[in-house]
Amino acid sequence: MRIDLSGRVALVTGSTRGIGREIAATMAGCGARVAIVGRDGGRASEVAGVIGGESRGYAADVADTGQVTTLIESVERDFGSLDILVNNAGLTRDNILLRLKDDDWDAVLTANLRGAFASVRAAARGMMKRRWGRIINISSVVGLIGNKGQSNYAASKAGLIGFTKSVAKEFASRNILANVIAPGFIETDMTSALTAEARAALSAQIPLERLGTPKDIAGVAAFLASEHAAYITGQVFVVDGGMVM
Repeated sequence: MRIDLSGRVALVTGSTRGIGREIAATMAGCGARVAIVGRDGGRASEVAGVIGGESRGYAADVADTGQVTTLIESVERDFGSLDILVNNAGLTRDNILLRLKDDDWDAVLTANLRGAFASVRAAARGMMKRRWGRIINISSVVGLIGNKGQSNYAASKAGLIGFTKSVAKEFASRNILANVIAPGFIETDMTSALTAEARAALSAQIPLERLGTPKDIAGVAAFLASEHAAYITGQVFVVDGGMVM
């Protein structure tokens, strides 16, 4: 099965590294024109150059609703449309509940949940006019099963699932599909700091006995953005090596 995204414009938040960068690169490889988004505009432009094609870099903080709205307007002006929106940008500020500060709760919910809301709200208008759109929100298995010391992160990622299902129902009649990918433990900058013992302990929880890679997530995202997934909406795709089956 060949995934062809030729003629489509994709925007991937948090795409200067990790999972977001791999999703952007994979979609560009499938023929999409891609907007690379990060808080560091120079870094975003650098990644766009590496990915190639007609990729362009943009600076935006998804926690700022005004910046998100301006970002969507800029992408639609520069590319002529916005067809695929991937909300990948996220923030963690971990602590046990009794030590979790209001600011840490608010920062994570704002970046992870309100940022996605603002992006979808801004992008949906153009998608509705064109009667075609793909919204892919990156959640986490933590949003399904919780995790000690991550009540704020878990709440934001669980909220993202409920938000996506509501969006899927609201926009289905306009051929705008909305789905969630919930990654498990993935090889990123965050996990690279794990000790050998911690890595072994994590792998022991996973039936496939390994951490995932950004490519494992990117392949699912490209599929959901394609016509092969034209009859799928409001679903949660757990990509975790079987950890929470």
